[in-house]
Amino acid sequence: MSQTLAQKLVARAAGRSSVAPGEIVTCKVDLAMMHDSSGPRRVKPMLERLGAKVWDPGKVVVITDHYLPAYDDESRNIIRIAREWVREAGIDSFYDAQGICHIVLPERGHLRPGMFVVGGDSHSPTGGAFAAYMFGVGATEMLGVLVTGEIWLKVPHTIAMEFAGKLGAGVSAKDVMLFLIGRFGLDGGQYQAVEYRGDAIRELSMQERMTLCNMTAELGGQVGLIASDSVTREFLKTEIEIWESDADAPLLAHHRFNAGELPPQVAAPHSPANTKAVHEFRDVKPNLAYIGACTGAKLEDLRMASRILKGRKSKIRLLVAPASLRDQQSAEREGTLQVLLDAGAELLANSCGMCAGYGEHLLPEKAVAISTTARNFKGRMGAASAQVYLASPYTVAASAVAGRVCDPREMLA
Repeated sequence: MSQTLAQKLVARAAGRSSVAPGEIVTCKVDLAMMHDSSGPRRVKPMLERLGAKVWDPGKVVVITDHYLPAYDDESRNIIRIAREWVREAGIDSFYDAQGICHIVLPERGHLRPGMFVVGGDSHSPTGGAFAAYMFGVGATEMLGVLVTGEIWLKVPHTIAMEFAGKLGAGVSAKDVMLFLIGRFGLDGGQYQAVEYRGDAIRELSMQERMTLCNMTAELGGQVGLIASDSVTREFLKTEIEIWESDADAPLLAHHRFNAGELPPQVAAPHSPANTKAVHEFRDVKPNLAYIGACTGAKLEDLRMASRILKGRKSKIRLLVAPASLRDQQSAEREGTLQVLLDAGAELLANSCGMCAGYGEHLLPEKAVAISTTARNFKGRMGAASAQVYLASPYTVAASAVAGRVCDPREMLA
């Protein structure tokens, strides 16, 4: 029976040769990832009440990213609990203040094609960029995984999003996702598997693929997937198994687009679904630009911004929070970071920060911001009266230079 990539991954985890959409199966978990906000402070007391221990400490990864830098009693306590619990539970894979979990997990080699992974965060579908079945779960579900190493799953249908051709200059994976969310809405993924296909997707770097799969959460899918290939192999620097859908596997829907026709996109407050082409917002004048988060401050994202900012100055306040320490160090070595600083950027910590509504740089009352984050819900990044526009690193950088929402292609010509 022909199988989609999602079906193949679930079947492997369930110990089956094949599965059908709608079936409920029990899957063995290859890896469980938690961060400081969703992890130890939630599961530690529940494990203690049960008198239970972690089924396999070698298959658990804990990363601190939400409550850093710790600046008050609450954040210091949350970080302390995480640090103490990993020692108590025997968790060796603990990354403390190394960056955002969705970026640190693959950069430290924990993801491989074919894996079945759960994460204690809604943006866990990022792992699907590596042809791994990875999705977000709540603390109660994570508790079950930690104790048993298993989780039940309703086998999803697959929705294919195919982009033929090639993305134009100044257009990125963030624009692709904002376009899809604007087109299909926040529930367009119907909590199914969304598979990204086509020549334009194949040409994307791994970090760009990570952006696509990450924001499957905003599209309403359970998991976002991209078949493994030579790009995956090069990023992981090891031989890999090719996981892909059978050509004739049945799909719930198959949507086709021409990548070359896609202009830069911007989402207006207060939803990623409020997306239109960038020229629709030329009269919007933000007073702050933010390049941060797992969808907007990876090394590739910082490079995009630097292509715009090189030799230019930001007219508005520009904050940059690199998504991981390693990416920041790479950007520093190659000169990318210096370009951003020369343009007037203020460098923030390698953490979720404003995107998670945490820290000392939240948006004040009536602020107007343009941001590379994944969400712009009312009050998420600070004051409820603040207005947040979502865009790619290209567009955020161009808007910072212009002092208004600007098509980055104007500065790349």
